[in-house]
Amino acid sequence: MKLLPLASAMLLSGSVVNMAHSSEASKPITMQDVMHFESIKKTKLSNLGNTLAYEIAPDRGNSLGVVKNLKSGQVFTVEQGSKPLISHDGRYVAFDRKPDLLTVETSSKKQRKKLKNKMVLLDTVTGAEQVFEQVKSYAFNEDSSYLAIWFEVDSASKNQAADKDETDKKTEKKPSVHKFDQGSKLQLINLESGESHSLADVTAYAMDKSGKHLAIVQNNQPQKLHQVSVININTGESKVAFSRQDKQIGSVDISDNGQWLALTYGDAEATPSGRVYQLRLIDVKAQQARKVASDPNWKLNRYSKVTFSDDSQRLFFGRVPEVNQQLSLKKLQTAEDLLDVELVTGLRNLRIWHEDDARIKPNEVKQFSKEQQRTYLAVLHIADSNVVQLADPRLPKIKLNDNKRYVLASTDIPYQKMITWAGFYRDYYLIDMQTGKRQRILTQQPVSEKPTLSAAESYIAYYQQGHAYLYHITTGKKLNLTQGLPVSIADEDHDYPSNAPSYGFGPWLENDAGILVYDKYDIWQFDTDGQGKMLTAGTGRKAGIQYRVEGLVEQDNKVAVVADNQPLFVHGYNDRTKADGFYQIKVGEQGVNTLMAGDYKLTLLGRAQDSDEIVFSKERYDLFPDLYTSSLFDVKQAKQQTDLDLQRRQYSWGQSELISWTNSDGKKLDGVVIKPANYQAGKRYPVLVYFYRFMSDRLHDFPQMKLNHRPNFPMYSADDYVIFLPDIRFEVGYPGITSVQALTSGVQRLIDLGIADPDAVGIQGHSWGGYQTAFAVTQTNIFKAAVSGAPVSNMVSAYSGIRHGSGLARQFQYETGQSRIGESLMDAPQKYIENSPIFYVERIKTPMMIMFGDKDDAVPWEQGIELYLAMRRAGKDVVFLQYEGEPHHLKKYPNKLDYTIRMKQYFDHYLKGASAPAWLTDGEAYTEYEAAD
Repeated sequence: MKLLPLASAMLLSGSVVNMAHSSEASKPITMQDVMHFESIKKTKLSNLGNTLAYEIAPDRGNSLGVVKNLKSGQVFTVEQGSKPLISHDGRYVAFDRKPDLLTVETSSKKQRKKLKNKMVLLDTVTGAEQVFEQVKSYAFNEDSSYLAIWFEVDSASKNQAADKDETDKKTEKKPSVHKFDQGSKLQLINLESGESHSLADVTAYAMDKSGKHLAIVQNNQPQKLHQVSVININTGESKVAFSRQDKQIGSVDISDNGQWLALTYGDAEATPSGRVYQLRLIDVKAQQARKVASDPNWKLNRYSKVTFSDDSQRLFFGRVPEVNQQLSLKKLQTAEDLLDVELVTGLRNLRIWHEDDARIKPNEVKQFSKEQQRTYLAVLHIADSNVVQLADPRLPKIKLNDNKRYVLASTDIPYQKMITWAGFYRDYYLIDMQTGKRQRILTQQPVSEKPTLSAAESYIAYYQQGHAYLYHITTGKKLNLTQGLPVSIADEDHDYPSNAPSYGFGPWLENDAGILVYDKYDIWQFDTDGQGKMLTAGTGRKAGIQYRVEGLVEQDNKVAVVADNQPLFVHGYNDRTKADGFYQIKVGEQGVNTLMAGDYKLTLLGRAQDSDEIVFSKERYDLFPDLYTSSLFDVKQAKQQTDLDLQRRQYSWGQSELISWTNSDGKKLDGVVIKPANYQAGKRYPVLVYFYRFMSDRLHDFPQMKLNHRPNFPMYSADDYVIFLPDIRFEVGYPGITSVQALTSGVQRLIDLGIADPDAVGIQGHSWGGYQTAFAVTQTNIFKAAVSGAPVSNMVSAYSGIRHGSGLARQFQYETGQSRIGESLMDAPQKYIENSPIFYVERIKTPMMIMFGDKDDAVPWEQGIELYLAMRRAGKDVVFLQYEGEPHHLKKYPNKLDYTIRMKQYFDHYLKGASAPAWLTDGEAYTEYEAAD
């Protein structure tokens, strides 16, 4: 039997041991401790609220799947289990089983490709486990009677296909079965009887939402088998609903009432990319096909999906104006081909960047695959067989809720060129699904401000220029709901060179009677005639509590709706104390009832769909976010379900405190100070400053016990460091200097309080924090060591750089986004220079370590080279860590571990007087290693 880690073992035994005062409670925290430390992930609650499942995962090692029966308290574990899926009744839980980490790490690249996840099915009544290999996907039906498991194409079939590919290459013929057309086994398991039924060559399947019917597509070209079967899960009866020897079947769906089957099919001999598909609608009960009118301007392709509406009255499907065969290049084969100008130039590697391109080429390349798979939504009204095209290339995106008459559509096409410098905008349209008539309702709307269509489809709510509006669909009238309010619903802390966004909308009221709207603190209820009331009665702004509705039952494609007098579960965050609470309000009434509140952070993790049971976590810096369950409005009686805090209680952990100060501009700022467990008042400590923007809201956050691009707070605290997390408030046009004002005034506050050793203050930031770190040391000598991860060092050269992850230009970041310059480089060159560290390197007296991955997909890593070379030329104390093949955040564990070690050595040397490691004093010569077999 494999021994479980300490926290897992105690969790299973049900013991709760108080180690806060044990002799081991002062243990320092090592790298291995962090690597072993377990976190809870992927928490799931069954629909009935009777079963809790989650994954426990160390930073380095295999995960453990855990299932707990909330009625009996019985606990089950699944080795290497992750991503739990619970049956509706809570009896069965399925987990992915990832390959063993040691096996993965010791395998060659070729061997790793063959390592696949398994699926483990756990019966929580018997404790029995069933393990399935090579699983692609799986799903329970709604009433928990069946489990469908779809497997990967088996290796034998792949080998046969590979052999056929080689044969075809020799004979210059295309393979008869393209991998896109290949099917694999689907197994249907009766969970009650244990009986199972397998079908081969499955390329698609669909289950109705009631879980009573299953439609299965089978394609086998060599055997000329192409059919769709419909299985009645309750009776086990199976009928072939569609079959053609020469037609490859594509997408399939079955309506919730079990009456209608929709599928696409095309010429089996055609290549998938060039295959034109047809749409077929079948009345399963009458066993006859319904004719669907075709349109010469629209065709279906291999990416066309079919989906029924929840009421089984409409069929949605994707179409394209043209089906295009995937392009291919001719190959050089003869001596004459070497001189064939057209053939040779066809092999060129060229991309033409044109001024009128909607997207710059790198972004176009990144979007190419997505655009190739894009289809444009149409709807078939089953009652009258009317087909209406909803989307098209000029209006491509449809927001599909459980609508009966209208849908919202949007397009960014008019603004794709200006994305480069202005950011992201869309036009929004209302489309009548009966007629296809379109009406533009919003022009150049920021993408963060999405309109919302009411459940009964009478109104659209949206935010513009600081106000919330209602648009009446029938009359076309617009009503400003928030005009004249004594408070703003625009973000009061917005410090970007753009219009302030809203705080968002809450749920709609039943029968389209109104909608909830948030200001910074309180919740407002507005009726559709514009009458409003503050449900939270102003207690939010008075106490500094930001109230938000949570805990509503989530349903696919459903608009959130609440009834009059319905009690609502509300999360509250106090921006003065940084603490959380759970509260209750009632629709239509003013007043707030406190359910629980204290000096901790609360996170609602889930609610059961068919009961009031919820699961949430409670945490502080010195309290692990263990899981609790309760009924929705009885959280005071919550039952603790895990005790992974046991891990923390072994170590010298420390505590977090909130401090406030005023910077040189008279702005009040907050910050978090994390003190060692053995902190002594009057003793001055080395301080590590870590920051980004607002950090004080992390006062009660349990720290990430991981090795990554950040310093690990508990590890530093256990080694007698104080960690400081200050808030930064920026001024548009002057992000660098306003950041320095916040940092220096905050550090001075720590010095004045007698906490910080003024000769031992270090600073570390990554990305935007990395930029601020690099800029800060050009303006102040208060820091004695700096570590800057992935910084922009030269805003002039970075302005017209590329974000390689998205292919987007970086200009919009400076003009309207995070870098907050607010003007173009051409209009305000001096601001770009004034905010760039590289132009002030001669002032730097602080030793700096720069870190970059040389495949950074957000900040061009050449920015790090520029800073390094400038400091090197100026004779400054600088070292540059280049991690090969790494993106913006380190992904490979050896690199994360290495960076963590070097960062700690760096700060220990400069802030605590530890001996400098050899790599810091002498560097490291370039070395090449013999490739492993």
